This record gives sequence, structure tokens and C-alpha cells, in this order.
Amino acid sequence: MSDSDLSEQERLDNLDPLRHFRVEDESILPSQPPSTKEQIQSFNYGSLTVQLLVDASPGCGGIAWPAGHVLSNYLVHRGPSYLQDRHILELGSGTGLVGLVAAKLGASKVTVTDQLPLLEIMQRNINLNSLGQTVVSKELDWGKELPELGPIDVILAADCVYFEPSFPHLVNTLEALSRQPGRDCEILFCYKQRRKADKRFFTLLKKKFTWTDVDDDPQSEVYRREGISLLRLRPKP
Repeated sequence: MSDSDLSEQERLDNLDPLRHFRVEDESILPSQPPSTKEQIQSFNYGSLTVQLLVDASPGCGGIAWPAGHVLSNYLVHRGPSYLQDRHILELGSGTGLVGLVAAKLGASKVTVTDQLPLLEIMQRNINLNSLGQTVVSKELDWGKELPELGPIDVILAADCVYFEPSFPHLVNTLEALSRQPGRDCEILFCYKQRRKADKRFFTLLKKKFTWTDVDDDPQSEVYRREGISLLRLRPKP
């Protein structure tokens, strides 16, 4: 797809952010109130609670998605020792849910990232959970030059496979982030299968990464029945 084609797709997305999730034979949007706008919802993961402002007006990233809940539950299962003294980066954060969970579990620094229209809702959720000293929000457009991030220990990504023209940009961004000099970065990638076109993403990903299913999650049998996979990615040499 050419740059002009991608620009046209982005223009259409700005006019109708949820257009890719409307298909004739199925509905793949998560269950939400009919008009999700400026609503505060409470999500519980074990004894950990996150207050989340959700708002569909800036696009599909402003609502809570299934893979985000799965990844959040897994982080809680691993416990505070898994994230302690580590810098966590979340890609395609949307509301910032997974990054907020990581911060509440004791990560030393969390950077939540997404496109410019979602920075406000991420920052509001940081403030809502009183995590301003630990969590920062930054604009990060896949496929473009990375912002200054510093050393990263863990990359988290949930429900990032949704817009087919962005697939190569997401893969390239993952590769760039994973190849920090002198840093062995762990990547947890949570994905819900929705469309046949999603296979193209994994065809592209296979050129740069290998992956395995996360095998220490006691909830895996439950969410796999819902078409959700939690993967650990490793860059190819």
C-alpha cells in the first residue's frame, strides 16, 4: 500500500474510527454501552482495582478491549516481583489500562503510548489513578521515528492487531524497540483473533520474530476459547 493510500485510510479512520469493526456477518466490538462517552468504569484484577475513563469519541482506542483484560490479569498473576525496578512500555495503550496495572503492581517507570488523539484520555486516566509520579504518556506512531524512551525492560501490547494497513508499521516498531543496544527486552503480545486478514500480520511478524504461547497463565484455557492468545515474542538474530 502506497503512502497516499495509507493517508486516505487514515483520513477515513478520522471520520469514522470504528469503521474497520463493522462487518456484515459479525460484530467484533467488545460489549460497551450504546454511547460510550466520558464514562468512568472500575476494573478489578484480583485485589487490584483500576478506575478507567472510557470514551469512544477519539476512536476505538478509547474503550476497554478483551486482550487488555487478559494481559492485565496475567501481570497480576505474576505479581509485583515481576515488574519491580523495571521500565515498562505499553504500545497502542488507548486508555492506558495495561500500563496502569503495571504501575500499580510496582513497576519503577511506565510509559504508555499511542497516537496524538488518545494522549488526553491516557493522561486523564493516569491522574484518575494518582500515578503521575510513575506513569508518563507519549505519542508514538507506529512506523515513524521513535520518541526518546530510555532503556526498556518489558514491552506490553494488547489488541494492537486491528487495522490492516498498519501491520507492517507495527512490526517495524516492535523490531526497533526490541533491538536496544545492550538490552534484553521482553515482549508480551496479547491478541484476539477476529478476521482472516489478521493472518497477514503474523506473516509479517514471522520475518522478524519468533514467538511462543505464555505457558504459566492459569487462565489460558478460558481465554483461548474466546480466540485470545498471549504470546512472548523474541526478535530473530
